[in-house]
Amino acid sequence: MATTRTANTHWEGNLLEGKGTVALSSSNIGTYDVNWPARAEQPNGVTSPEELIAAAHSSCYSMAFSHGLAGKGHTVASLDTQADVTFQPGEGITGIVLTVRASVPGLSEEEFQAAAEDAKKNCPVSQALAGVKNITLDARLV
Repeated sequence: MATTRTANTHWEGNLLEGKGTVALSSSNIGTYDVNWPARAEQPNGVTSPEELIAAAHSSCYSMAFSHGLAGKGHTVASLDTQADVTFQPGEGITGIVLTVRASVPGLSEEEFQAAAEDAKKNCPVSQALAGVKNITLDARLV
């Protein structure tokens, strides 16, 4: 069954001096301020599209990785995934670094790396971000 999730943004003003809010409408868990300085300078308590993409990518990757390992009979004790999305004004998103640290008892390093790469390739958010030319993965068993 297909699902649709919704976010809404209200914006006032021009790009550089304007500001807005983004609401996570499907879950209704919050509304967050968004502005240009949060993208191109320091966040200062304000989010950006890139931070929201990082949240989506790290959570989707963790789900895909866990699912892939379970499908091969492995039990994940823990997965900690960080996504760093780099934004360059005038160019857009220039890279994403996925960093994952995992505890998976009984899994060899070779199996782990293969599963980590498979999750990177096949998680739906990775596929949606296929236009980003530089997505790298640093995966380690802990």
